[in-house]
Amino acid sequence: MSDIQLLKGKPIADKNLDNCLDLIEKHNLNPNLIVIMIGDDPASEYYVNNIKKQSLKFNIRVSLQKYKIEEINEQFLINTIQTLNRNDDVHGIMLQKPLPKSINSNQIEQIIIPEKDVDGFHALNAGLLLQEKECFQPCTAQAIIEMMDFYEISAEGKHVVVIGRSNVVGKPVANLLLYKAKNRNATVTVCHSKTPDLSVFTKQADILITAVGMANLINESMINEDVIILDAGINEVLTPDGKIIYVGDVNFDSCIKKCKKITPVPGGVGSVTTSILFKHLCDSAKKKKIKKNS
Repeated sequence: MSDIQLLKGKPIADKNLDNCLDLIEKHNLNPNLIVIMIGDDPASEYYVNNIKKQSLKFNIRVSLQKYKIEEINEQFLINTIQTLNRNDDVHGIMLQKPLPKSINSNQIEQIIIPEKDVDGFHALNAGLLLQEKECFQPCTAQAIIEMMDFYEISAEGKHVVVIGRSNVVGKPVANLLLYKAKNRNATVTVCHSKTPDLSVFTKQADILITAVGMANLINESMINEDVIILDAGINEVLTPDGKIIYVGDVNFDSCIKKCKKITPVPGGVGSVTTSILFKHLCDSAKKKKIKKNS
């Protein structure tokens, strides 16, 4: 276990947040993020609370517009977003997932204008990502790539297995790993909830990325000894003594005995994700200010 390398998110997050501070001071920015949240999903609550906590350390405004599922409808949500689109004081709009089944998630994501789409979900940003062009990338997917770069984990010629096919993590990170670029050029297999015999694929992985939202899904018996694990899952679990803890998709205590490198949860991918969201927000505020002054 002494040979295991813990891939902690703090060094990368600190670097990103320092860059945010530099941008804010250099351009006299006052970034403003609006978070729209519907319902009480535990993982969403955890993420949003962390964003608000981190924002207090910087000159970044984060406002939460939270609604109960029964008091929201699609048209109200569209009208709310359109109002925020027109507000020049708002630099980023974040629509926290999951949304109620009564709301067309794909349609609502397209209402947020691309320059305020700091989560990278708009079709324009998604298309630019596929074409390997500059855009706002989904924050968790970008966080995984930045962690790999920081810890000098090359995917070149490696078999990367991604568990999860969401537009938030699974699909974008798979595409980022396929880029014709240094340390990318991976061979990628994407698995999901309908994949039979999951361990057949996880045992083949040189690099295993999980983002499926199933607590402790992956254990020691499902991985090989040299695998590198990046766990983007965050799941609320009730302990036998009644305490609430947060764990990843990987059973950390089991897999750390066998793997080569692994991210902790919390303290891994999630902390980097938040810093990238702020980085996108500051970039948006900077572009808005430059445009206004030109």
